[in-house]
Amino acid sequence: MKKILIIRFSSIGDIVLTTPVIRCVKEQVPGAEVHFCTKAAFRNIIASNPYVDKVFCLEKSLKDLLAQLKAENYDLVLDLHNNLRTRILKTRLGRPARSFDKLNYRKWLLVKFKINRMPDVHIVDRYLATAAPLGVKNDGKGLDYFIPEQDEVDMRTLPQTHQNGYYAMAIGAQHYTKRLPVDRLIELCAKINGPIVLLGGKEDLEVGRMVEMYFSSEPYSSQVSEGGKQTVIYNACGKYNLNGSASLVRQARAIFSHDTGLMHIAAAFQKKIYSIWGNTVPAFGMYPYTQDYEVMEVKNLYCRPCSKIGYSQCPQRHFRCMREINFDFTLPVLEQQR
Repeated sequence: MKKILIIRFSSIGDIVLTTPVIRCVKEQVPGAEVHFCTKAAFRNIIASNPYVDKVFCLEKSLKDLLAQLKAENYDLVLDLHNNLRTRILKTRLGRPARSFDKLNYRKWLLVKFKINRMPDVHIVDRYLATAAPLGVKNDGKGLDYFIPEQDEVDMRTLPQTHQNGYYAMAIGAQHYTKRLPVDRLIELCAKINGPIVLLGGKEDLEVGRMVEMYFSSEPYSSQVSEGGKQTVIYNACGKYNLNGSASLVRQARAIFSHDTGLMHIAAAFQKKIYSIWGNTVPAFGMYPYTQDYEVMEVKNLYCRPCSKIGYSQCPQRHFRCMREINFDFTLPVLEQQR
Protein backbone atom coordinates (compact mmCIF):
# COMPACT_ATOMS: atom_id res chain seq x y z
CA MET A 1 0.00 0.00 0.00
CA LYS A 2 1.68 3.19 -1.19
CA LYS A 3 -1.02 5.77 -1.80
CA ILE A 4 -3.86 6.01 0.72
CA LEU A 5 -6.84 8.40 0.74
CA ILE A 6 -8.58 9.25 4.01
CA ILE A 7 -12.04 10.86 3.75
CA ARG A 8 -13.78 12.90 6.43
CA PHE A 9 -15.86 15.79 5.10
CA SER A 10 -16.86 17.41 8.43
CA SER A 11 -16.89 18.78 11.00
CA ILE A 12 -14.18 20.37 13.17
CA GLY A 13 -14.17 17.90 16.05
CA ASP A 14 -14.69 14.84 13.85
CA ILE A 15 -11.74 15.81 11.66
CA VAL A 16 -9.47 16.39 14.66
CA LEU A 17 -10.48 12.94 15.92
CA THR A 18 -9.16 11.36 12.69
CA THR A 19 -5.62 12.68 13.23
CA PRO A 20 -4.31 9.56 15.02
CA VAL A 21 -5.28 7.54 11.90
CA ILE A 22 -3.40 9.98 9.67
CA ARG A 23 -0.27 9.86 11.83
CA CYS A 24 -0.27 6.11 12.41
CA VAL A 25 -0.80 5.28 8.73
CA LYS A 26 1.98 7.68 7.71
CA GLU A 27 4.44 6.40 10.30
CA GLN A 28 3.59 2.69 10.35
CA VAL A 29 2.92 1.87 6.68
CA PRO A 30 6.30 1.82 4.89
CA GLY A 31 6.46 4.40 2.11
CA ALA A 32 2.86 5.51 2.55
CA GLU A 33 1.68 8.62 0.74
CA VAL A 34 -1.30 9.93 2.70
CA HIS A 35 -3.95 12.16 1.14
CA PHE A 36 -6.92 13.66 2.99
CA CYS A 37 -10.28 14.72 1.57
CA THR A 38 -12.59 17.14 3.39
CA LYS A 39 -14.87 20.11 2.77
CA ALA A 40 -13.18 23.35 1.74
CA ALA A 41 -14.40 25.07 4.93
CA PHE A 42 -12.29 22.68 7.02
CA ARG A 43 -9.12 22.63 4.92
CA ASN A 44 -7.11 24.64 7.47
CA ILE A 45 -7.58 21.94 10.11
CA ILE A 46 -5.50 19.59 7.96
CA ALA A 47 -3.39 21.95 5.82
CA SER A 48 -0.53 22.25 8.33
CA ASN A 49 -0.50 18.56 9.31
CA PRO A 50 2.99 17.22 8.43
CA TYR A 51 1.64 13.67 8.10
CA VAL A 52 -0.62 14.67 5.16
CA ASP A 53 1.02 14.77 1.74
CA LYS A 54 -1.91 16.27 -0.17
CA VAL A 55 -5.33 17.74 0.70
CA PHE A 56 -8.36 17.54 -1.59
CA CYS A 57 -11.49 19.57 -0.91
CA LEU A 58 -15.14 19.19 -1.76
CA GLU A 59 -16.15 22.59 -3.06
CA LYS A 60 -19.42 22.70 -5.01
CA SER A 61 -19.26 19.71 -7.31
CA LEU A 62 -18.75 16.09 -6.31
CA LYS A 63 -18.02 15.43 -10.00
CA ASP A 64 -15.03 17.79 -10.01
CA LEU A 65 -13.67 16.24 -6.83
CA LEU A 66 -14.11 12.75 -8.27
CA ALA A 67 -12.06 13.67 -11.34
CA GLN A 68 -9.20 14.90 -9.15
CA LEU A 69 -9.24 11.79 -6.97
CA LYS A 70 -9.45 9.36 -9.89
CA ALA A 71 -6.21 10.77 -11.28
CA GLU A 72 -4.38 9.68 -8.12
CA ASN A 73 -5.09 5.95 -8.61
CA TYR A 74 -5.21 5.11 -4.88
CA ASP A 75 -4.19 1.76 -3.46
CA LEU A 76 -6.74 2.11 -0.63
CA VAL A 77 -9.50 4.47 0.48
CA LEU A 78 -10.28 4.81 4.20
CA ASP A 79 -13.76 6.28 4.54
CA LEU A 80 -14.05 7.73 8.05
CA HIS A 81 -17.32 9.51 7.29
CA ASN A 82 -19.44 6.86 5.58
CA ASN A 83 -22.37 8.88 4.28
CA LEU A 84 -24.11 8.99 0.91
CA ARG A 85 -21.55 11.23 -0.77
CA THR A 86 -18.55 9.23 0.43
CA ARG A 87 -20.23 6.02 -0.71
CA ILE A 88 -20.74 7.56 -4.16
CA LEU A 89 -17.07 8.55 -4.24
CA LYS A 90 -15.88 5.08 -3.27
CA THR A 91 -18.11 3.40 -5.85
CA ARG A 92 -17.01 5.66 -8.69
CA LEU A 93 -13.35 5.53 -7.75
CA GLY A 94 -13.51 1.76 -8.01
CA ARG A 95 -10.55 1.30 -5.66
CA PRO A 96 -10.20 -0.98 -2.61
CA ALA A 97 -11.87 0.70 0.37
CA ARG A 98 -12.68 0.25 4.01
CA SER A 99 -15.43 2.16 5.81
CA PHE A 100 -15.91 3.31 9.38
CA ASP A 101 -18.88 1.73 11.15
CA LYS A 102 -21.02 4.59 12.47
CA LEU A 103 -23.11 2.28 14.68
CA ASN A 104 -26.23 4.21 13.71
CA TYR A 105 -28.57 1.45 14.86
CA ARG A 106 -27.02 1.39 18.33
CA LYS A 107 -27.17 5.18 18.52
CA TRP A 108 -30.84 5.02 17.51
CA LEU A 109 -31.52 2.54 20.33
CA LEU A 110 -29.87 4.87 22.82
CA VAL A 111 -31.74 7.96 21.60
CA LYS A 112 -35.13 6.37 21.02
CA PHE A 113 -35.38 3.81 23.83
CA LYS A 114 -32.45 4.74 26.15
CA ILE A 115 -31.01 1.25 25.57
CA ASN A 116 -27.24 1.54 25.62
CA ARG A 117 -25.59 -0.98 23.30
CA MET A 118 -22.73 1.33 22.40
CA PRO A 119 -19.30 -0.26 22.85
CA ASP A 120 -17.09 1.20 25.57
CA VAL A 121 -14.62 2.26 22.90
CA HIS A 122 -13.66 5.81 21.97
CA ILE A 123 -14.43 6.84 18.40
CA VAL A 124 -10.69 7.35 17.79
CA ASP A 125 -10.09 3.65 18.35
CA ARG A 126 -13.03 2.83 16.08
CA TYR A 127 -11.49 5.04 13.39
CA LEU A 128 -8.17 3.22 13.86
CA ALA A 129 -9.89 -0.15 13.50
CA THR A 130 -10.74 0.88 9.92
CA ALA A 131 -7.00 0.96 9.17
CA ALA A 132 -6.18 -2.23 11.10
CA PRO A 133 -5.74 -4.39 7.94
CA LEU A 134 -2.73 -2.21 7.11
CA GLY A 135 -1.11 -3.38 10.32
CA VAL A 136 -1.76 0.02 11.91
CA LYS A 137 -1.97 0.16 15.70
CA ASN A 138 -2.68 2.94 18.15
CA ASP A 139 0.65 4.59 19.02
CA GLY A 140 -0.78 6.18 22.17
CA LYS A 141 0.26 9.70 21.14
CA GLY A 142 -3.27 11.12 21.17
CA LEU A 143 -4.71 13.74 18.85
CA ASP A 144 -2.82 16.22 16.68
CA TYR A 145 -3.49 19.85 15.93
CA PHE A 146 -0.91 21.98 14.14
CA ILE A 147 -1.10 25.78 14.22
CA PRO A 148 0.69 27.78 11.49
CA GLU A 149 3.12 30.28 12.96
CA GLN A 150 1.20 33.24 11.53
CA ASP A 151 -1.92 32.21 13.45
CA GLU A 152 -0.30 31.90 16.86
CA VAL A 153 -1.67 34.48 19.30
CA ASP A 154 0.93 36.44 21.25
CA MET A 155 -0.12 36.64 24.92
CA ARG A 156 1.09 40.24 24.97
CA THR A 157 -1.74 41.21 22.61
CA LEU A 158 -4.36 40.15 25.17
CA PRO A 159 -5.73 42.54 27.81
CA GLN A 160 -3.28 43.16 30.63
CA THR A 161 -5.55 41.24 33.00
CA HIS A 162 -5.06 38.05 30.94
CA GLN A 163 -1.37 38.19 30.06
CA ASN A 164 -0.26 36.21 33.11
CA GLY A 165 -2.64 33.32 32.47
CA TYR A 166 -6.34 32.65 31.98
CA TYR A 167 -9.02 29.99 31.70
CA ALA A 168 -10.70 29.49 28.31
CA MET A 169 -14.40 28.94 27.84
CA ALA A 170 -15.73 27.75 24.47
CA ILE A 171 -19.30 29.04 24.53
CA GLY A 172 -20.42 27.95 21.08
CA ALA A 173 -21.86 24.75 19.59
CA GLN A 174 -23.68 24.08 16.35
CA HIS A 175 -27.00 23.26 18.03
CA TYR A 176 -28.90 25.12 20.77
CA THR A 177 -29.40 22.00 22.89
CA LYS A 178 -25.63 21.56 23.18
CA ARG A 179 -25.12 25.08 24.59
CA LEU A 180 -25.60 26.46 28.08
CA PRO A 181 -28.20 29.26 28.29
CA VAL A 182 -26.71 32.70 28.92
CA ASP A 183 -27.72 32.85 32.58
CA ARG A 184 -26.05 29.50 33.24
CA LEU A 185 -22.92 30.64 31.39
CA ILE A 186 -22.79 33.64 33.68
CA GLU A 187 -23.28 31.40 36.71
CA LEU A 188 -20.40 29.17 35.59
CA CYS A 189 -18.10 32.12 34.92
CA ALA A 190 -18.91 33.57 38.34
CA LYS A 191 -17.51 30.44 39.99
CA ILE A 192 -14.14 31.04 38.37
CA ASN A 193 -12.02 33.41 40.36
CA GLY A 194 -9.76 34.70 37.64
CA PRO A 195 -9.50 35.90 34.05
CA ILE A 196 -11.56 34.10 31.39
CA VAL A 197 -11.28 34.19 27.60
CA LEU A 198 -14.57 33.47 25.84
CA LEU A 199 -14.06 31.57 22.59
CA GLY A 200 -16.48 31.16 19.70
CA GLY A 201 -17.30 32.32 16.21
CA LYS A 202 -19.02 35.48 15.04
CA GLU A 203 -22.35 33.79 15.72
CA ASP A 204 -21.39 33.66 19.43
CA LEU A 205 -20.34 37.32 19.66
CA GLU A 206 -23.62 38.62 21.07
CA VAL A 207 -23.80 35.98 23.81
CA GLY A 208 -20.19 36.77 24.66
CA ARG A 209 -21.09 40.46 24.94
CA MET A 210 -23.94 39.67 27.31
CA VAL A 211 -21.61 37.72 29.59
CA GLU A 212 -18.94 40.41 29.37
CA MET A 213 -21.43 43.17 30.16
CA TYR A 214 -22.71 41.34 33.25
CA PHE A 215 -19.24 41.14 34.78
CA SER A 216 -18.49 44.79 34.04
CA SER A 217 -21.81 46.02 35.45
CA GLU A 218 -22.22 48.00 38.65
CA PRO A 219 -24.17 45.27 40.54
CA TYR A 220 -21.36 42.78 39.92
CA SER A 221 -18.70 45.34 40.90
CA SER A 222 -20.52 45.85 44.20
CA GLN A 223 -20.53 42.09 44.84
CA VAL A 224 -16.79 42.00 44.18
CA SER A 225 -16.09 44.75 46.67
CA GLU A 226 -18.04 42.82 49.29
CA GLY A 227 -16.81 39.27 48.57
CA GLY A 228 -13.34 39.92 47.25
CA LYS A 229 -13.72 37.60 44.22
CA GLN A 230 -13.46 38.82 40.66
CA THR A 231 -14.19 37.24 37.30
CA VAL A 232 -12.61 39.19 34.43
CA ILE A 233 -13.95 38.48 30.94
CA TYR A 234 -12.26 38.95 27.57
CA ASN A 235 -14.74 38.26 24.77
CA ALA A 236 -12.66 36.80 21.94
CA CYS A 237 -15.66 35.44 20.01
CA GLY A 238 -15.38 36.25 16.31
CA LYS A 239 -11.99 37.95 16.72
CA TYR A 240 -9.81 35.03 15.63
CA ASN A 241 -9.93 32.31 13.02
CA LEU A 242 -10.06 28.68 14.15
CA ASN A 243 -6.28 28.42 14.41
CA GLY A 244 -6.17 31.59 16.50
CA SER A 245 -8.79 30.18 18.85
CA ALA A 246 -6.78 26.95 19.00
CA SER A 247 -3.73 29.00 19.97
CA LEU A 248 -5.67 30.57 22.83
CA VAL A 249 -6.78 27.08 23.91
CA ARG A 250 -3.18 25.86 23.83
CA GLN A 251 -2.05 28.70 26.10
CA ALA A 252 -4.94 28.43 28.57
CA ARG A 253 -4.56 26.90 32.02
CA ALA A 254 -7.75 24.88 31.50
CA ILE A 255 -10.74 24.91 29.16
CA PHE A 256 -14.49 24.66 29.68
CA SER A 257 -16.28 23.47 26.57
CA HIS A 258 -19.54 22.09 25.29
CA ASP A 259 -19.53 18.92 23.17
CA THR A 260 -17.88 20.67 20.24
CA GLY A 261 -14.72 21.06 18.16
CA LEU A 262 -12.66 23.17 20.56
CA MET A 263 -13.07 20.45 23.19
CA HIS A 264 -11.23 18.02 20.91
CA ILE A 265 -8.62 20.63 20.00
CA ALA A 266 -8.02 21.10 23.74
CA ALA A 267 -7.56 17.33 24.05
CA ALA A 268 -4.93 17.50 21.28
CA PHE A 269 -2.98 19.93 23.47
CA GLN A 270 -3.51 17.74 26.55
CA LYS A 271 -5.23 20.56 28.44
CA LYS A 272 -7.35 20.13 31.54
CA ILE A 273 -10.90 19.95 30.14
CA TYR A 274 -14.27 20.47 31.79
CA SER A 275 -16.69 19.08 29.20
CA ILE A 276 -20.32 20.22 29.40
CA TRP A 277 -22.97 17.86 28.03
CA GLY A 278 -26.59 18.70 27.29
CA ASN A 279 -28.73 16.61 24.95
CA THR A 280 -25.79 14.43 23.82
CA VAL A 281 -23.91 11.96 26.02
CA PRO A 282 -20.31 10.72 26.36
CA ALA A 283 -21.59 7.18 25.67
CA PHE A 284 -21.63 8.06 21.96
CA GLY A 285 -17.84 7.71 22.22
CA MET A 286 -16.78 11.29 21.52
CA TYR A 287 -15.69 12.40 24.97
CA PRO A 288 -12.27 14.13 25.28
CA TYR A 289 -9.49 11.83 24.08
CA THR A 290 -7.26 12.56 27.04
CA GLN A 291 -6.87 11.50 30.67
CA ASP A 292 -7.28 14.94 32.24
CA TYR A 293 -10.96 15.80 31.89
CA GLU A 294 -14.13 16.07 33.94
CA VAL A 295 -17.69 15.61 32.67
CA MET A 296 -20.47 18.01 33.66
CA GLU A 297 -23.87 16.48 32.93
CA VAL A 298 -27.25 15.58 34.40
CA LYS A 299 -27.12 11.81 34.69
CA ASN A 300 -30.15 9.53 34.45
CA LEU A 301 -32.41 12.20 33.00
CA TYR A 302 -35.34 10.34 31.41
CA CYS A 303 -35.23 12.25 28.08
CA ARG A 304 -31.46 12.24 27.57
CA PRO A 305 -30.01 11.76 25.00
CA CYS A 306 -32.76 13.17 22.81
CA SER A 307 -30.56 13.28 19.72
CA LYS A 308 -27.13 12.16 18.54
CA ILE A 309 -26.56 15.67 17.18
CA GLY A 310 -28.86 18.36 18.58
CA TYR A 311 -31.92 20.57 18.14
CA SER A 312 -32.74 24.26 17.78
CA GLN A 313 -34.80 24.00 20.98
CA CYS A 314 -35.47 21.49 23.75
CA PRO A 315 -38.09 18.99 22.49
CA GLN A 316 -39.46 18.70 26.05
CA ARG A 317 -39.46 22.50 26.56
CA HIS A 318 -37.80 22.26 29.99
CA PHE A 319 -34.12 22.00 28.93
CA ARG A 320 -33.27 20.26 32.20
CA CYS A 321 -30.14 18.70 30.70
CA MET A 322 -28.50 22.15 30.80
CA ARG A 323 -30.61 23.86 33.45
CA GLU A 324 -29.80 21.32 36.16
CA ILE A 325 -26.07 20.74 35.65
CA ASN A 326 -24.19 21.03 38.93
CA PHE A 327 -21.11 23.22 38.49
CA ASP A 328 -18.93 21.39 40.99
CA PHE A 329 -15.27 21.49 40.04
CA THR A 330 -11.78 22.31 41.26
CA LEU A 331 -9.69 24.57 39.08
CA PRO A 332 -5.98 24.05 38.40
CA VAL A 333 -3.84 26.81 39.93
CA LEU A 334 -3.58 29.73 37.54
CA GLU A 335 -0.03 30.41 36.48
CA GLN A 336 1.64 32.27 33.69
CA GLN A 337 1.54 30.32 30.42
CA ARG A 338 4.73 29.99 28.44
